[in-house]
Amino acid sequence: MVFERPGRRPRLAALVAAAVLVLTPAVASCSDDGEGRSTDLETSAPPGMTALPPDADEPDDPAAAEAEITENWTAFFDPKTPVDQKVRLLENGEEMRDVLGAFAGDKNAAMTSAKVTGVEFTSDTEANVTYDLLVGGNPALPDAQGTSVLQDDTWKVSVRTLCGLVEMSGVTVQGC
Repeated sequence: MVFERPGRRPRLAALVAAAVLVLTPAVASCSDDGEGRSTDLETSAPPGMTALPPDADEPDDPAAAEAEITENWTAFFDPKTPVDQKVRLLENGEEMRDVLGAFAGDKNAAMTSAKVTGVEFTSDTEANVTYDLLVGGNPALPDAQGTSVLQDDTWKVSVRTLCGLVEMSGVTVQGC
C-alpha cells in the first residue's frame, strides 16, 4: 500500500513501487536451501557469556567505518556500479548474484539510488543505516532503515536490507 504525503508526487511513489516490483520475478526464481545464512542461534553467545566484550558496541575507528559504510552503500545502490562490484558490497553477495543481475538490466532500477543519512553502530561488526531511497534524484522512500555488516573486512549492505526492499511488494521471495 502506498501512502501519499501532502506535497509529494504520486508518480514518484509509483516509480519506487515499480522499481521494487520489477525484482520480484527474478528473485522469486532463486532458490535457497538455507545454507550460508546466519541465524540468531549461530551468532549468539553461550549461556552466561556475552557475545561481545564490554564497550565493543562500535568498531575501533567509528569515523572510518562510517565513511566506508556510506561509500559502499552509495556504490551498491548506484545503477552504474557493475554487478561484480555489487556482489563484493553485499553480504553473501555471491549467493545473490542472480538477484543483482536482475537489477542491472532494468530501466526503473537504473533511476534508483540511495543516500546515507545516518549510521548507528550496534556492535563492532553491525550498524543500523538510515538512508533515503532516491528515484531520479528525488526521495521516494525517505528515512528508510537498513543494516550494514562487517564481512571479510568490508562493511557491506546486509542481505536482510536488500530482501526487505524486494519484499516491499508483498511477495515472499526464496533466498531472502
